[in-house]
Amino acid sequence: MILIPAIDIRQGNSVRLKQGKVEYETIYSNDPVSVAKTWESCGAKCIHVVDLDGAFNGESKNKEIIKRICSDVNIPIHVGGGIRSLEKISEIFSLGVAKIVLGTLAVSNIQIVKESIKEHGKERIIVAVDAKDGKVAVNGWNDITSIDVLKLVDSLKEIGVQSILYTDIFRDGMFYGPDYKGIKKLLEKNKNIKIIASGGIKTEDDVIKLKQCGVFGAIVGSALYKEEFNLKRSIEIAEM
Repeated sequence: MILIPAIDIRQGNSVRLKQGKVEYETIYSNDPVSVAKTWESCGAKCIHVVDLDGAFNGESKNKEIIKRICSDVNIPIHVGGGIRSLEKISEIFSLGVAKIVLGTLAVSNIQIVKESIKEHGKERIIVAVDAKDGKVAVNGWNDITSIDVLKLVDSLKEIGVQSILYTDIFRDGMFYGPDYKGIKKLLEKNKNIKIIASGGIKTEDDVIKLKQCGVFGAIVGSALYKEEFNLKRSIEIAEM
């Protein structure tokens, strides 16, 4: 399993939210590039960057920061947040990004997801399926649809998606532990899909349990800023 540290960027700062809500924002650094270098020094094999301004407003204000992260570290950078057109996908790739994470598009215009796979390759496109009570959330988690998570994943498989980033937004930033039940359901029905789990990781034990579930990868966010969570050790555990 690959353990992927996250950097959420809003208004140029590295921040963490609880359940995706701005009113519960904590600013950890005004230098996301430095944060990326720290995670790299801990042994990270890639970094997951979320452009929160893009996710909430559909317009990125952090492109230069993302470009600097890509140029200043020597590991792949995955970027998501407000990427909702083929033009925007190409623009973000031009910054040096290795993989792009698409979310709202999977619901609003799945044809663009299909076209992006055709243009850039299925190995470079990850689709984020964000969930609350088994239903898909979109637009920076502001809107909960009536779409069932498993049905959406079925539709994504049909167009060639190979990597799914699954997040239980109720657990994000809350240290409740991952949504093992939801993750296991996804794995049982999608054995040929790479499932990346996100939301709720708080301890090394969570890393061990996720590895035992059989996920391809796991994203860790808020726990990175807790003294009791050792990223270097957790990466070693994940890769054993």
